[in-house]
Amino acid sequence: MLPFRSEIRNSPMRPTIKIFLGDVSLDKRIKKHLEHFNEVDAVEIRTSVERNRVDENITVFLKDNVDINKMKSSIDSSLWWYFEREYEEKDV
Repeated sequence: MLPFRSEIRNSPMRPTIKIFLGDVSLDKRIKKHLEHFNEVDAVEIRTSVERNRVDENITVFLKDNVDINKMKSSIDSSLWWYFEREYEEKDV
């Protein structure tokens, strides 16, 4: 199972990036990690209402005029780095 999955959502208010973690106990740590991006306006942990999903998701709201596709790529890369580092530290 992958440690996370991310999706772009085009809401009527503004586009968001939703992140679904395989381990929801990490939600608060990942939220804090994502808040360090300059392009991020806000990060919230929300209850998922979609079917066949985890109970919670992390919703990332971006600042105006930010390219959502580039930010999704940046967030995905950062999260892969984060999880690779976490697994390496546990294996040592």
